[in-house]
Amino acid sequence: MKIGQTEFGCKVFDKETMKKKLPSPIFTKYELARNHINGLDRDTADVIAHAMKEWAIEHGCTHFTHWFQPLTSSSAHKHDSFIDNKDGETILKFSGKNLIKGEPDASSFPSGGLRATFEARGYTYWDVTSYAFIRDNILYIPTIFVSYNGDSLDHKEPLLKSMDVLSSEATKIVNLFGDKSCTSVKPYIGLEQEYFLIDKDDYQKRIDIRLSGTTLIGAIPPKSQQLRDHYFGDIPTRVEAFMKDVDNQLWELGIQAKSEHNEVAPGQFELACIYKDANIAVDQNIIVMDVLKRVALKHNMVCLLAEKPFKGINGSGKHNNYSLITNTGTNLFDPGKNPHENIQFLIFVCALISAVDKYGELLRLTSSNPGNDYRLGADEAPPAIVSIYLGDVIESVLDSIVSSSPTNYRKSNLKDFSISTLSYLPHDNSDRNRTSPIAFTGNKFEFRMLASSANASNLTLTINTILANELRIIASRLLENKYRQDIRKDALSICAEIINKHHRILFSGDGYSASWVKEAKKRGLSNIKTFYEAIEYFLKDESIELFSSNGVFTKEEIQSRGYIFYEDYVSKKTIEAKTLIDMIRSYCTPCVRKEIYDLNKTNLSCDQEIINKLTEYVSKSNELCANIEHQLFKVDEIEDIKEKGKYILDNIVPLMVELRKYYDDIEKYISHENLIYPTYRELFFDVE
Repeated sequence: MKIGQTEFGCKVFDKETMKKKLPSPIFTKYELARNHINGLDRDTADVIAHAMKEWAIEHGCTHFTHWFQPLTSSSAHKHDSFIDNKDGETILKFSGKNLIKGEPDASSFPSGGLRATFEARGYTYWDVTSYAFIRDNILYIPTIFVSYNGDSLDHKEPLLKSMDVLSSEATKIVNLFGDKSCTSVKPYIGLEQEYFLIDKDDYQKRIDIRLSGTTLIGAIPPKSQQLRDHYFGDIPTRVEAFMKDVDNQLWELGIQAKSEHNEVAPGQFELACIYKDANIAVDQNIIVMDVLKRVALKHNMVCLLAEKPFKGINGSGKHNNYSLITNTGTNLFDPGKNPHENIQFLIFVCALISAVDKYGELLRLTSSNPGNDYRLGADEAPPAIVSIYLGDVIESVLDSIVSSSPTNYRKSNLKDFSISTLSYLPHDNSDRNRTSPIAFTGNKFEFRMLASSANASNLTLTINTILANELRIIASRLLENKYRQDIRKDALSICAEIINKHHRILFSGDGYSASWVKEAKKRGLSNIKTFYEAIEYFLKDESIELFSSNGVFTKEEIQSRGYIFYEDYVSKKTIEAKTLIDMIRSYCTPCVRKEIYDLNKTNLSCDQEIINKLTEYVSKSNELCANIEHQLFKVDEIEDIKEKGKYILDNIVPLMVELRKYYDDIEKYISHENLIYPTYRELFFDVE
């Protein structure tokens, strides 16, 4: 299929390509492996590898790579040539062993203490369920990444494990409700990627963005997003050309980019892809982020994926739209026309409600990173308090079950309206609540807290695991009365019990309001302000039991990831603190001194107040920078990584906030010709 001049999926070794390139028996064996029925043997892998190599060479490839997702903020790959030597002759070779297994040096990747630095061995193993693809002259093979001892060192392997356990538990429930043809259930997700574009020349002049990914100083200009005229507005010509190039690259890679538009903030945009099974969707989102960054550079722009690159306007998220699909094509979160009669749907919704209430703190953590602290709870983002919005119709159905009146529920309160030219006006079961961290949106749940730069695996595997855990409990209860022909009564009783016990997690109001913070506290819901504070919940005994009992993580793997979370917080905050000092001393203060010099030359009495204000800033900023440096020295003396993070949170972050607030006020008094860096005004609007 061609879209414009681009053949869709032409650079993916997908199902259709394999059908053409592989002998029929080999393709059948591959499909059995991909569907978890039989493992792939070496002889079959050899045939697939040969066909894959020939296809890649046809497309100009000279190298292959095992593409994996270590516990960093990006993917990783090492390029190996197809060139080999046989009897003194140069040949092109790619075997089943090359396809299945790779051995990158693992010593420099985060392991959280699972391995010593001198232990360099790490292995990548082919993820049969994710198609190989081509970028430039490289054949990319998606893989998992494990240590010599088999410990998980990546994002992909635990995600795959969580999908397996969820499939097993969800299938039991579907079978109990009579669908014996269901043999598997997959989580399908759709990721909405938000990002900013700024001019490349402006980027080069902002050391804070270059080193930390975000602005550490900057005053809001007279116009930013107050008029909301950027949202869904005309896409600037320069950005439109960029988006066209992005689409072409994504289409070649078989990535179904569905929609793109201006977001609310100036210079902010969004790209959303069609739903895929969770593993494929995560892989594709990583590619999307890389394509956005690479293509932006070609258009003399820089793509910012940081959660809050600009203080005072909307930040960026990566909304995770989550549903469950059976192998027979049924969406288990689709209420149908009569949700009060769809007991299977209600059971799955109640399982999610129970899971979210029990493990909300884990969702808060795995949705986030240190940069997301600047976004959660701001005016455009969901609060750090985890809650669920169901909408009037679905919530009233559940309330009617609790009151034992399953037919007495509130139907849609949409007013009847018509359009003379349309006889069909489709309606949804619920309105939207953009202030809710988790919102039911027709036939899926939208998890809105996810950080824009994050790998979506952490949140998705957490949802999978906590949901599988609840489904197992529900299935065991339904099986207690194994002779009952109709399980509807038992299911409704379980639903009523769950709603009674976990109703506190349901909230339909304004999640941005101060009153909700007070109400949430009364309900006993956590309000975890920072990523650092959320980490401890991941390391609690309950979390270790949850993940280990479901086979997603071992205890050692959980503890190692907790260490990596703390290490990530310490590293990023330290970089921000040091960069802020550099920015103040090398850029901001020289601008202020030049302004003072120019004002003194005018010798106008009316300028004296401004001169005094600027002079006071120089003294105060020097003092604050010295204090931050002193605190950073103290951090270096602390050995325990958790204590380092605590010290930074309590002693350095407040100083950074104070210094920024002080300078942002001063920046307004500096004339444009004395500013040696682009301000928010240029950063917001130069791409237009």
